[in-house]
Amino acid sequence: MAHSAMSGNGTTAGDDPLQTAVWRLRSRACWADAAALLLPDTPAAALQRASLLVERCLYTEQGWEEAEDALRTAEALAHSDDERGAAACERGYLAYAATVLAVRDRADEARAALGRAAALIPPGAPQRALLDFRRGLLAENLTRAPQAAQAAYRRAHAGATAQSDSLLLSFTWRHLAGLALRDGELAEARHGFAESLRIREELGYLVGTAPALVSLADTETEPEAARLREEARRLFRLLGGVPTWLARQLAPVPPAAV
Repeated sequence: MAHSAMSGNGTTAGDDPLQTAVWRLRSRACWADAAALLLPDTPAAALQRASLLVERCLYTEQGWEEAEDALRTAEALAHSDDERGAAACERGYLAYAATVLAVRDRADEARAALGRAAALIPPGAPQRALLDFRRGLLAENLTRAPQAAQAAYRRAHAGATAQSDSLLLSFTWRHLAGLALRDGELAEARHGFAESLRIREELGYLVGTAPALVSLADTETEPEAARLREEARRLFRLLGGVPTWLARQLAPVPPAAV
């Protein structure tokens, strides 16, 4: 299963104590607390608040109504094409999350919203890399078109590199590696998963570290694979069982019958 996050805000050291506080809470799976720090009185703040609550849905499978309310506020405050495009990108991502987590089939809504975002956000714009990545997620997990997904992920990877968006790079590395693993390219997959894990550890993106450990473990031999999975279990328990969808991958393997 493929999962992402909003990119950018708060992932690097800066002079804004609010963004630093939001990032620290978000990275520790405290999305509601992070969103509570943001007053949705400007398009940018409303969008960031909605993004946090959409991300919470994807990691916890809860909070759908709050995310919808926050997203409607962001959509109402959006006036420029960039703002409307960014809100549409979040709308598509929320619909994608509901579909991929089998809450409700909103695949058509996801495609329409991301298509609308693509019409509003021109190539080369700062938001385009994240949009390309999310279109890759749809292609991989809803349309089942791995080649289209790979092309979208590569565009997103190039855009994230150009913008020095480390968090988004951790996702593009991870998903390109996942496609490589499916194609049997073990060395390429291991490299991509290792890069994703390295970036997340450097950023302190704790909530994304356990999934990165599990993915890397899938490319390693024992005892290294077991060590990585045990570390993932420790982080998973530390964060109270988040992300919820990781529980199935971390379930103990039953002993072989004698």
